[in-house]
Amino acid sequence: MYRLLKSISWICCKLPRSAAEVLGHMLGAVCWPLVPKRRKKLAFDQIKRCLGVSDAKARRIARASFVRFGPMLVEVLRFPMIAKHIEDYVRIEGLKKLQAGLSEGKGCVIAAAHSGNWELMGGAFAQAGIPLVGVAKKQKDSGADRFINEYRTMIGMHITYKTGVREMFRMMGKGWAIGLIMDQDPSRHDGIVIDFFGQPTNCPTGAASMARFADVPIFTSCMHRDEHGMHTLIVDGPFRVGHTKDKHADIRAMTQFLTHAIEEHIRRYPEEWFWLHDRWKSMRE
Repeated sequence: MYRLLKSISWICCKLPRSAAEVLGHMLGAVCWPLVPKRRKKLAFDQIKRCLGVSDAKARRIARASFVRFGPMLVEVLRFPMIAKHIEDYVRIEGLKKLQAGLSEGKGCVIAAAHSGNWELMGGAFAQAGIPLVGVAKKQKDSGADRFINEYRTMIGMHITYKTGVREMFRMMGKGWAIGLIMDQDPSRHDGIVIDFFGQPTNCPTGAASMARFADVPIFTSCMHRDEHGMHTLIVDGPFRVGHTKDKHADIRAMTQFLTHAIEEHIRRYPEEWFWLHDRWKSMRE
C-alpha cells in the first residue's frame, strides 16, 4: 500500500494543477454511487434535521460533502508540490492572532473540524511558521499509516497519535500549538452532552480540558475551499477557559462555545462538512 500510494503521488505531482483538479472531482463523482445507501440516508437525515432544507438540497449537500474527498485526496497526494508553493493554495486570516498567542512561549490549542481540507490546514500552519503538533488516529493499514504521516511531516507538522497525551503536553510546554479535531462523535463513555444544531450531542472535551490544565489560549480554525481551488483558513481567538472552582462547568462552557463556532461555519459552508459521519451514534446508544 505504501509503495502504491507513493507511485500515485508521483503521478499526481507531475500533473498540471488544472488537470489534478479535474482528476479529483472525477474521482469523487465516480465513487459516490459506490457509497452504501445506508450511509447516504444517514447523511441525508442529518442534513434535514440540522439544516431544515428541502429534500433536493439535502441530497445535493450530501453528494457534495462526499465528492469533495476526491480533490482533497489529490491535494494530499500532491503535498510534495504544494509544500513548495503553499501561498498559491492557502491564505490565512487571523494568523497574527495565533502568532501573538504563541509569543508567550506556553503553547496553545487549536480547535478544528472536519470541514474543508483539514490535512492541508495543518500544513498551511506549519508552512506559515507555526510549530504545530497534529494529533492523528492510527490507520488500520500500516502502509497507509506510514504514507500519510510521512506526508504530514513533509509539509511541516509534528505528528503524535491520540494516545500520546504526555507528548502533547510536553510539546505544548515548549511553545507548540496542539491541533485537535473536535467535531466527531466520541464513545458513549467519553465526551460531554451539549447543544449542537439544537440537539443534545456528545462532544469531545479534549481542547477545553487541555487548555484549562495548561492555562493556555484556544484558537478556532476553520477552512473553506472556493470554486477555484483556493483555500481560506480562518483563525479566531484567543479564547480562555474559565478557572472557577467548578472545573467541569468551565470545560462544559468552553466546549459549548467551540461547538457553536463550528456549527456556524458548517451552516455557512454545509457542503464542506463530513455529513457521512454518524455524529449522533453514541447518543442513540
